[in-house]
Amino acid sequence: MDRRHLLSDQDEPTAGPAYHHPAAPTAGQWTGAGAEATAPPTEDMPTVPGYENLGPGYNDVPPPPGGYQHPQPPASTPTRHWDIPAISEELAREAFTDYATSSCCYSSKPPKEMVLTDLQALNTYRYRLETFTESRSTEWASEPYNGQLVDGMSGVAPGPWDVAVSVPTLFLDSEMDIRIPHTASIKGCHSCLNLGKSACTRCVASGRIQCEMCGGSGADTSHQRCCSCNGLGRVKCRDCSGVGSNTCATCQGRGQLLCYVKLKIKWTNNIYVQVMDKRSGFPVDLLDSVAGETLLADMNVLVYPVSSFPDEAVNTASRKAVQEHQAQFSTTCRILQQRQTVELIPVTRVHYAWKEKTHIFFVYGIEHKVFTKDYPAKCICCTIS
Repeated sequence: MDRRHLLSDQDEPTAGPAYHHPAAPTAGQWTGAGAEATAPPTEDMPTVPGYENLGPGYNDVPPPPGGYQHPQPPASTPTRHWDIPAISEELAREAFTDYATSSCCYSSKPPKEMVLTDLQALNTYRYRLETFTESRSTEWASEPYNGQLVDGMSGVAPGPWDVAVSVPTLFLDSEMDIRIPHTASIKGCHSCLNLGKSACTRCVASGRIQCEMCGGSGADTSHQRCCSCNGLGRVKCRDCSGVGSNTCATCQGRGQLLCYVKLKIKWTNNIYVQVMDKRSGFPVDLLDSVAGETLLADMNVLVYPVSSFPDEAVNTASRKAVQEHQAQFSTTCRILQQRQTVELIPVTRVHYAWKEKTHIFFVYGIEHKVFTKDYPAKCICCTIS
């Protein structure tokens, strides 16, 4: 098979001209390592320049406009065609035999006795576009104050897209939470009103609850004094040990919270896949589980649509995918890298005769899997509807 290697997916990615990630911050400096806590109401938070309109929950932040260079078309190359030979009769018979032995309900006679009459190779291509994006969102967050650095007054808070991080492995989903520098301040805990304790909800701050043994009557079924509550009808609350209050879960008993703006960064690999259906009667969804041979691979910050592939359906799919991804992600995320591939998935349609009847099965993928709509020799239990 004649194949041309344009750019291996193992090649080094082309660095983006508009954006560079410096080294990541240290976890102790920017990331909130303390226990998660509910932030005070938004209206109680201080005004941080650049974050004045920060509402409750995560607020998506689009990247700054511009910065992308239009992808350039590759140098013109002679059009090449890939001749795909059908598999051999020996391989077809072997694959069909393996298929028959995979089920206890299939007889082994058809693979042994069949007469192969025709093997047809079907050109089946799979186009795949991966767009690796970075999105950022912000929200108010807090954690119990335990003497951490409070940097709110020591500098100007950087914008969400000005916080430098290191890009993780390309084309793998991941996320990171970062405390934005110079946004931290100390606030009294809104949950316990700075007390560090909150009323026990089980006993309603009384420290006592109704005795389960006597139902609060103070006597047992024999009208004797209840031995559980000593006739009082109430016992010590188990949740608060009779104190009537519990350590505040929000501030963990500190009475104060360190409040700051949290930046959430998400890296997402967005995938577009299209298989060129040749209307051969083969269900193309089965091709999702098999591998093919890579005929073309291209990787760049922004890829140029495939335009000179012998099968025009591949060129059309590439143009559609590239346009859709750029329209969908260029204004809401930052596109860090794109990768597109064209794979050849071998599919052979095999015609055979057995017991004076003709049948068809397909051998597909480099794994040589088999598909057939109707195996001609099943046991009785498999033919009963």
